[in-house]
Amino acid sequence: MSISTSFLPFAFACSLLAQSDLDVARSLKVEFPTDAPVAFAAHDLGDSRVTPRGGAVVVDLHSSLTLRNVGTQRIRGITLLIAAQEVTPGGKASVSVPSLDIAAGDTFSVRLDLRLLRPTAAGPSGGPLVRVTLDGVLFDSLGFYGPNRLDSRRAMTVWELEARRDRKFFAAALAAGGIEHLRQTVLTAQARLDARPRLDVQVARGRVTAYDPSRSVQFAFVKFPDSPIESVRGSAAVTATEIHSPRLELRNTSSKPVRHVEMGWILSDSDGREVFASSVPAKVTLAPGQSGQALADTFLKVARPEGRPLNVTSMKGFVSSVEFGDDTVWIPSRQDLSRGNLDALAAPSAEEERLLNLYRKKGINALVNELKKFQ
Repeated sequence: MSISTSFLPFAFACSLLAQSDLDVARSLKVEFPTDAPVAFAAHDLGDSRVTPRGGAVVVDLHSSLTLRNVGTQRIRGITLLIAAQEVTPGGKASVSVPSLDIAAGDTFSVRLDLRLLRPTAAGPSGGPLVRVTLDGVLFDSLGFYGPNRLDSRRAMTVWELEARRDRKFFAAALAAGGIEHLRQTVLTAQARLDARPRLDVQVARGRVTAYDPSRSVQFAFVKFPDSPIESVRGSAAVTATEIHSPRLELRNTSSKPVRHVEMGWILSDSDGREVFASSVPAKVTLAPGQSGQALADTFLKVARPEGRPLNVTSMKGFVSSVEFGDDTVWIPSRQDLSRGNLDALAAPSAEEERLLNLYRKKGINALVNELKKFQ
């Protein structure tokens, strides 16, 4: 059973082939289960609009939802599924908000800035144009609520563990040397991110059916002492613009079953310059001590921001997260990421970016107060 809250309809008029006007007034509906720990409180439709396009309508959402924590636990993250049409390409999207700290009874906002496509004939006339449902909520206990259709539990748990790791890193700098030491740590982190090389990357699943002649490139691996996954060997087919058909052999060195691994990929060009490509997910089923292959159906399209091909000459990988069969997650430590220059190459966590942005906008005292909130 669900509670449905309809927005005020946003309407448009369009001229059809017969030049007759049709009022296609629709509504955007929020549907959360009755036992959900969050409830809809208010909305702002902003400049959301609907535009006819052939036999479909394009929904541009620029809205803000205000939600309330009606549960008993603090909320650390939320993922919403926004759907105009479940099966139409471009008909659905998701919005995730990590690094929250929402106490019971408090309200918070989730911004929706996205475009959806819906066939004109989809759904009954006058019905809701777009539905917003809940995929998951992550609590400070790392407990989870929701159907998890989008695998949001794993993603939000990784983000929360990264947030705790990075807050601890900056808090340790404050404890060790006071405000000035924290300031220098922040400036060093910001300079590292500013100097980080960028790459345009598209990650997709599926087999490549047509591509330029390729060559096989072996993976080297950055290994972490406490990683529950050992990267044994790996290779991928490489062209000027794509990396495809990867073959990675992984071994579970932990005492628990593993069901998901993410591998970070670092690429090197002919000049020896290294750049982080992506963290690539892989569903695996590895019992303790078992080895297996992963990522066979993943490919990356890569190019420099100015459009030039990267011309990959070598690759190295590292384990960026592991999900166990009991829903717990492992991530590398800051010390792990200092190996192989990974901290200067890999993408920063959402929390590190948030803390650095807080410092830039509000200064060191605001950052100190934010770090103390979580102690």
